[in-house]
Amino acid sequence: MLIGIFADSHDHLDHIRRAVQIFNEAGCELVVFAGDLVSSFAVPPLRELKCKVIACYGDNEGNKIGVAAGMKIIGTMGEPPFSFKTPDGRRIVLTHMDRSLRELEGEFDVAIYAHTHKPSITHDAQGRLFINPGETSGWSYGHPSVALLETSTLQARIVELTDG
Repeated sequence: MLIGIFADSHDHLDHIRRAVQIFNEAGCELVVFAGDLVSSFAVPPLRELKCKVIACYGDNEGNKIGVAAGMKIIGTMGEPPFSFKTPDGRRIVLTHMDRSLRELEGEFDVAIYAHTHKPSITHDAQGRLFINPGETSGWSYGHPSVALLETSTLQARIVELTDG
């Protein structure tokens, strides 16, 4: 299963549209959002996705009620951290801030987080995969990015949002 991952879009509509394009072209079967969409007007571009979205809130959601209402059309949104299982059995935990993973109980194969705006793909001593897709907005570091995860192999990669 191919999963598209993004976070920290902070209302940058052009980059949200580019992320959607990348996910659709790659054939993603699910898109995961790790927080900080910010405003409800950032949701409509996500309606162009050819798959469902699982998302969590970040620490900068300016209009949680509006974002939640818009997300109901395209997927599910919840308070982090929470876990879900992919159809192929991978256990994924989703949060915005990695500090919420420190005392997390339960087993997982993949942790998706954000908040730092810096992309990162690492493994811990237990072999679990940790993915931070970086910032979709590009506001902080000028290098907007997303990530792609193939759950069958647990291989992930960062994809920069260059012009298509």
